[in-house]
Amino acid sequence: MYTFDYQRPGQADAAVAALTANGDAKFLAGGQSLLPTMRLRLAQPAALIDVTRIASMKEIRVSGDTVTIGGAVCHALVAANADVKKALPGLADLAGRIGDRQVRERGTIGGSLANDDPAACYPSAVLALNATVITDRRRIAADDFFVGMYETALEPDELITAVEFPLAERAGYEKFRNPASHFALVGVFVAKRGSGADGVRVAVTGAASSVFRAKELEAALSKDFSVASARSVTVSPDNLNEDMHASAIYRAHLIPVLAGRAIERANAF
Repeated sequence: MYTFDYQRPGQADAAVAALTANGDAKFLAGGQSLLPTMRLRLAQPAALIDVTRIASMKEIRVSGDTVTIGGAVCHALVAANADVKKALPGLADLAGRIGDRQVRERGTIGGSLANDDPAACYPSAVLALNATVITDRRRIAADDFFVGMYETALEPDELITAVEFPLAERAGYEKFRNPASHFALVGVFVAKRGSGADGVRVAVTGAASSVFRAKELEAALSKDFSVASARSVTVSPDNLNEDMHASAIYRAHLIPVLAGRAIERANAF
């Protein structure tokens, strides 16, 4: 490691001001991605602005048809929250299977989304549930938030303060995980929120350079929200990842299989 300044503001606006004042600073949430890159000298910020003690970003609220999770809430708290498990059990279930126990105790939803790792779990829930990412200055729709590999619509000094999830009739997530990292080789989140063109949304992580919606599965499941319907879909391997862990063809095969398992999980809640 190397020398850097450390600040721990108590308000979101103070955190943004501190970052703006130092153009070489970075926000520190759970640190699960940032700190390893710092150890490898792949990132060398002059200052870290710790946002994990900002009270307004540590709240979980369920109100009406919305679940709101503060940007500094760790995965373990989402998984254990009784209100989330009742209102949106598929989201709590996803949070409870991120990484290992140590990662879940430190990693935060805001940090995960801002980093936008291609194999992270939370982006699939945000996209499938049509969530809204709330920052210190605006609201960003899920369809507009994820831009590409490790790239989002956030400005360099923009801070995720909360994520607003609409409730779903049924929602579930399943992943085929790397046994070492527990990241998803492929992960699929399926959400049914009603009838109509956008009544069913399916988001896939781990399979491409960034999370994406599987429109073929959405079309099939809008007509018949069933395991058989999901598994009847053929997904093209074009533009999917191919690496030492899995081929593009294998990932394409996994997507409808995991969509079917996600529906099974959704139906079990």
